[in-house]
Amino acid sequence: MFVLFNLFILSIVFVVVGLIAETLGFVHFPFHAIRFIVPLGIIFVVAIVAVAFVAAYNLRRLSRPLDDLLAASNRVAEGDYSARIEEQGPPEARAVARTFNSMAERLQATDRQRRDMLADVTHELRTPLTVIRGEVEGMLDGVYPADESRLRSILDETQLMSRLVDDLRTLAMAEAGALQLRREPTDVAELILETVSAHRSVMEAQGVRIESSLAPAPSADVDPLRVREVLSNILTNALRHTPSGGQISVTYAGGEISVSDTGSGIAPEILPHIFERFYKSSDSGGMGLGLSIAKYLVEAHGGAIRAEHADGGGTRIVFGLGG
Repeated sequence: MFVLFNLFILSIVFVVVGLIAETLGFVHFPFHAIRFIVPLGIIFVVAIVAVAFVAAYNLRRLSRPLDDLLAASNRVAEGDYSARIEEQGPPEARAVARTFNSMAERLQATDRQRRDMLADVTHELRTPLTVIRGEVEGMLDGVYPADESRLRSILDETQLMSRLVDDLRTLAMAEAGALQLRREPTDVAELILETVSAHRSVMEAQGVRIESSLAPAPSADVDPLRVREVLSNILTNALRHTPSGGQISVTYAGGEISVSDTGSGIAPEILPHIFERFYKSSDSGGMGLGLSIAKYLVEAHGGAIRAEHADGGGTRIVFGLGG
């Protein structure tokens, strides 16, 4: 188009110069040459109009999705995460719209989880605080004796609150990248036995058997407290989904720790989400922090964790601690 424009301008200049030269008597200008200029001018004008039309059309196709994107972005900035935009326009605009909708969907899910988490935290803290307040007021009023049983109940409730606060702190540190490990040579098999033993009485009280099968292995350079926390969270989750008369099995072989239960299992659509923070099924207790924290701690060790359906039903969670 630029070449055509230059050619047209040069032709006009040529005609003007020729006319001036012939008027002054210097040369005889072949006026029949003008007939080539007219079609060239028409072609140029038509080309300019066509280019302008196409440019305006493309600009409109691009500006409309951008206007929608700007409006939806303002809604998201104001806290309305339900904003979505239609995928329209050129492929690039469609890709931007698809990315924006995906981002808005994730923000909406995170906001919903945050709201649910705040409600759960309030509930989880209110229950032990109510118990503690009732016990203390009863003892102060002389309704209850300040005996070991009452004091033990208060201690148990404070430990429950302390565990909740610790979980929230661990999660916050992990998400901020500030989680530090204190690695040391550790007999992982012995650590597993100690953790299983600590949970045995609680499981037996609920009618659930727990068994372990541990293969000999060299010491591993891990943070024993954090590994114990990972295994405890997984065992607690397994117990929550295992009915009375069921069984939980812990195995250690090839550098991987596996915890299987004989519960009802996890629905296929839920299984990929169980390690997400604050995620929990409708029939699950707790706050949905345990497995999320376990995932952060395993990955901090350079390992990986996964969940799968166990043979014969139930769920199996397997994790390794890296090299």
